[in-house]
Amino acid sequence: MSFRADSPTVKNVVPSPNHDARTSRIDILLLHYTGMQTAWHAGEASWKGAVDINARSIGIEVVNPGHQYGYRDFPDVQIDAVIALCRDILARRHIRRERVLAHSDVAPTRKDDPGEKFPWARLAAAGIGLWVEPSPIVGGRTLSANDKGTDVEQLQKQLARFGYGIEVSRFYEDKTRSVVTAFQRHFRPERVDGLADPSTIATLRRLLTR
Repeated sequence: MSFRADSPTVKNVVPSPNHDARTSRIDILLLHYTGMQTAWHAGEASWKGAVDINARSIGIEVVNPGHQYGYRDFPDVQIDAVIALCRDILARRHIRRERVLAHSDVAPTRKDDPGEKFPWARLAAAGIGLWVEPSPIVGGRTLSANDKGTDVEQLQKQLARFGYGIEVSRFYEDKTRSVVTAFQRHFRPERVDGLADPSTIATLRRLLTR
């Protein structure tokens, strides 16, 4: 397979052996870190009820060894290049800013990338992605493993409304913790522990009002 780049920011085209046909209009821009030699872009994933994420998204692989191989900060020059590429793709594809997502957002039980070190606030300042300043971390009621009831139900409904693939079970099981962890990596990176503390819940609610 060979093709020409459709972006003026691209200098070299290196086709991946992993690809298949597009079947949907592109409406998601997905950010990854490399972390491995080859990949099927999004893989098994979902967002806002759609499960064909490979078919409807463009992925940007940002070079970083990832959590398993020495996760590190993203250099400024690298992020400058990411911002330029994102702007080009968003303008050409007419992708809404709230559809700029992390791989971990669409595959929270499987993926951690691009992780809590990725500077989402900097991208949002450049008009890329949805962001609010995270609510301060304070004490208070925190939802965690094996909690159940209306508070858990409300959290699950809000996460689902935002876009995450989560069932409303009223029980804080492993899937819920994985989704909360993914949310924290993207939107409340100061502490990533999978516990729905007041800061996490308040940040989620503020994002839902944007």
